[in-house]
Amino acid sequence: MATDLTKVRNIGICAHIDAGKTTVSERILFYTGRNYKIGEVHEGMATMDFLQEEQERGITIQSAATTCPWEKDDVKYKINLIDTPGHVDFTIEVERSLRVLDGACAVFDGKEGVEAQSETVWRQADRYGVPRLCFINKMDKMGADWDYSFASIRSRLGANGIAIQLPIGKGNDFAGVIDLVEMKAVRFSTEDQGGTITYEEIPEDLKEKAEYYRAELIEKVSEVDDDLMEMYLTDASKITNEQIKAGLRKGTIAIKCFPVLCGAALKNIGVQKILDAAIDYLPNPTERPDTKGVNPDDVNQAMTRPHDPSAPFSALVFKVVSDTHGDLTYIRVYSGKLDKGTRVLNPGNGKRENVSRIFEMHANNRNALEEVDAGNIVAVVGLKNSYTGDTICDPDHPIILERMTFPEPVISMAIEPITADDKKKLGDALTTIRREDPSFRSNYNEETGETIIAGMGELHLEIIKNKLTRDMKIGVNVGKPRVSYRETITGQANEVRGLFKKQSGGRGQFGDAVVTVMPITPEEAEAEELKMKDGVVFEDKISGGVVPREFIPSIEYGVRQAAASGVLGGYPVINVRVQLVFGSYHDVDSSQVAFEQAGMLAFREAVMKAKPALLEPIMKLVVTTPDEFFGNVSGDIASRRGQITDQEMRGNARLLTCEVPLSELFGYTTALRSMTQGRATSSMEPLTYRVMPEKLKEAVLKK
Repeated sequence: MATDLTKVRNIGICAHIDAGKTTVSERILFYTGRNYKIGEVHEGMATMDFLQEEQERGITIQSAATTCPWEKDDVKYKINLIDTPGHVDFTIEVERSLRVLDGACAVFDGKEGVEAQSETVWRQADRYGVPRLCFINKMDKMGADWDYSFASIRSRLGANGIAIQLPIGKGNDFAGVIDLVEMKAVRFSTEDQGGTITYEEIPEDLKEKAEYYRAELIEKVSEVDDDLMEMYLTDASKITNEQIKAGLRKGTIAIKCFPVLCGAALKNIGVQKILDAAIDYLPNPTERPDTKGVNPDDVNQAMTRPHDPSAPFSALVFKVVSDTHGDLTYIRVYSGKLDKGTRVLNPGNGKRENVSRIFEMHANNRNALEEVDAGNIVAVVGLKNSYTGDTICDPDHPIILERMTFPEPVISMAIEPITADDKKKLGDALTTIRREDPSFRSNYNEETGETIIAGMGELHLEIIKNKLTRDMKIGVNVGKPRVSYRETITGQANEVRGLFKKQSGGRGQFGDAVVTVMPITPEEAEAEELKMKDGVVFEDKISGGVVPREFIPSIEYGVRQAAASGVLGGYPVINVRVQLVFGSYHDVDSSQVAFEQAGMLAFREAVMKAKPALLEPIMKLVVTTPDEFFGNVSGDIASRRGQITDQEMRGNARLLTCEVPLSELFGYTTALRSMTQGRATSSMEPLTYRVMPEKLKEAVLKK
């Protein structure tokens, strides 16, 4: 297989749930020779969905990586492919995959076009600057509409989609695609599962449409390439197919345009063309900007690493999977090369690690390697203290690569082990799951003796519960899901004193801190260039040395500890600006512990004076319902304290975008099915936190 970096593509398949990502991935594995037969999702046999939970539910839960060969124009390429989940509860899997990919293929349902989760995934890819292809799948589905789906890419995503293919027929009559670059009809044989491709003349009834979109293709490509624009303005007919491809590649890599393909993965139509397009239009590792990072000794000093095997080694850990033979750590190598048995440094925690083995992955099967170069995605064994988002690098040339951002959990529930033996196993099991899944949290509440687990949604916690009971064989009782509320302040409290004074014979304890607190949003903090950590901005406004420098970090620590444990109901306090304005100290009795306590006391007192409020998570809920049930659905949303913010008609279905408190949405999917005879669908994702009505706040705090 190719080691030349220009012959490598790191791509991901991502989309809304049920758009057919895993089906596309299965076809790719079949056509690249990785699989000798096609695994079907609906039969629970998909290679990339190898977890029992995934096979039973027919959904992807964790991203799976595989490496496969592809030959185009007699040149051999190597494709590192990641299949990501579509369900919003596993959005972290998409996030971490996009962080390490060079390109992606966004899959859309040919009938639905751009759906709610498609927008979320698209935004994530925008954030990491990932060039994309678009694949309008399911053109064989009843009601498939290429024109509508293509228009939705432009209108709903605001993306500069450029059609490079058109469908021949739709629904049951879908028979192939028209290649607008070559201006040929492309057919896929039914005898060998679409393996044989034939090129024909474009059918007469589609010639006019093909000419129109070909002209648009040339015009749009000219807009993103100055050289082509000159040719286009003088004589567009002289632009060759090779120049169109080169311009399209340039525009796609610069994220100025997105080539749009179409097909039907289930019918084996159009999938090989995705691989060809990935080779033609998506970047190889050397065409991506140099990787950004910072100096571990001075985080204000920016550093970069080129995608070059001769540069110092650096890689990013993007996934940890617990395995019976030791943890498998997935890494993307950005620079340099790594031999098995090498000692590497984790500059984040200063620990040295030993890479004992390197594997090229094929879902849950592996192929041992002696070494790996820049630009590749592999799994390694031997890392003990490196987790998702960590950098590993050459000990002599340390760098910390840009980290990923992980969302805060919005839902939690209590679990308790059934037997003493289960209790022993539970702690280790939760640590393992936390390492694998950065969006999962767990903590032990000393006062109640409960273990609380928190995640991104009901499905997320259900999967974790099943993992504990079924995969890890631990008996647990589970409480009802609970909402992760937050606390904040709505007013200001000036100069509130926290005095900690203890005298018990011998040396005493003395700490005195005076703070002012006021509300601040993350946007306001960013505008003022203030550092917000865990929702709290701490500012040192001490003058004249009334509190010695060495005690100020202790006060900040006390403030942050008090904020984390909450003031009203034990929920973390967020969006608060704390200014340390005054204080005093004692030459003998003052200590770091005393000032920590003073910081805690001052913060709690100040929050109680600054009109504290409870914040509840609000979800963005998107419901697609037949129009006849609109009244029932909208009435139900209103009864759940929800608001419909946007609605649009799609054929005879209505798409509602709503904002609803999470606490009102438990069991919503079941309720929606029963009120619409199972014909409506919904998806939800965390949107924001909002102040809770006073009456409801009291009810929550009394629990």
